[in-house]
Amino acid sequence: MTDAPGGRTAVVAGATSASGIALTRRLVADGLTVVAVGSDGARLDAAFAGVDGVVREVCDLTDEAAVGTLADRVRTGQGGADALFHLVGGWRGGKGITTQSTADYEVLHRSVFLTLFNTSRAFYDQLAERGGRLAAVSATAVAKPTAGNASYAAVKASVDAWLQAVADGFARDGSSAAATAVVVKALLDDAMREQQPERAFPGFTHVDDLAAILASLLGTPAAQANGARIDAVRG
Repeated sequence: MTDAPGGRTAVVAGATSASGIALTRRLVADGLTVVAVGSDGARLDAAFAGVDGVVREVCDLTDEAAVGTLADRVRTGQGGADALFHLVGGWRGGKGITTQSTADYEVLHRSVFLTLFNTSRAFYDQLAERGGRLAAVSATAVAKPTAGNASYAAVKASVDAWLQAVADGFARDGSSAAATAVVVKALLDDAMREQQPERAFPGFTHVDDLAAILASLLGTPAAQANGARIDAVRG
């Protein structure tokens, strides 16, 4: 990967989330073209209408064929992806182990893991060829799961394991690409602060800080980024 950002393309999955909007705007400011991927065209238009350097793409990331077609469009239209940032999330919890429902687990699996599973496979060759970066958000719950967040922690652990496997794939292939997990307790945005001005949000990571960490991976040597778990928990 070259040091100069000009001509590079980043794919942001989950671009209409607060973290996705923050990251997309940060990457555009850094000179990258961003393929902003979301499930709703109206939300994409509202978030990025009039923003130069953003290609809006509607895609169901749980649909393997649709994601493959998306990857083909990025290769044809932008020459390929130099980064894939996975910011598709979700939360379902309960009061204990027996309250963890199959329905809740399936929602988490599809939104958090299956989307990463599909996108990372579809874009793997492009990232490997271009010395690119794959990154997704992990959680402190992986290391300290509770009965109440058991399903969420289990799915996030799958994210961690998958990223480590992709990192191993890049290394075995002799690529200068890298796969990285960024660990947070929870995310914070300005709207949350406005709604609860009296709350301190201890340990929460602001989406702008997350965006800065993710954007910095583009300039981080593969030897440091590949397989890394970056602690983004704020004091």
